[in-house]
Amino acid sequence: MRKVHPEFAYQSRELAAQIEGILGDPPDRKNYQKMLDALVEEYASGGGIEDLNMMAFALVDVIEFHDPKAILADAGDFEYGDPARVFGAASCPDGKPAQMLAALEENHPDLGRQAIIAAFLHKHPRLWDDDDVSLDQLAEGDEGDDEEDDNMVSDDFAQMFDQEGEQNG
Repeated sequence: MRKVHPEFAYQSRELAAQIEGILGDPPDRKNYQKMLDALVEEYASGGGIEDLNMMAFALVDVIEFHDPKAILADAGDFEYGDPARVFGAASCPDGKPAQMLAALEENHPDLGRQAIIAAFLHKHPRLWDDDDVSLDQLAEGDEGDDEEDDNMVSDDFAQMFDQEGEQNG
């Protein structure tokens, strides 16, 4: 299991929620496909919304990954990575999907890199691990030694109100 940057873990979860929300309950595959086709068309033409989630959504069903290790290696840093390496580790089928990927690399290399990684993490959840930042995990190993007795008053606090101490000091 490879640790990924917490923002990539978050974006992967957001992508899953977005897909679920667009599919609806019961799933409406026709509506889902229309949304996907519209996004692919928009990005393939060089336009589209500069949004990581929308890009990842447009990519997730059409992208193929040839070098998972390169993508996972780049998933450790959200802000700074190697767009060329990530784009080189993935491809899309000929036609509009391939045009979309090329346009993302040309027009939005950094955001496209992040979208590819988010799509990869969504499609391959068993290859990576998220840092556990739950309260239980954060409290693990805490013996409570930083808690002061509620009845004790620190010397600094007591001296704030000690007017005689000011005169003597």
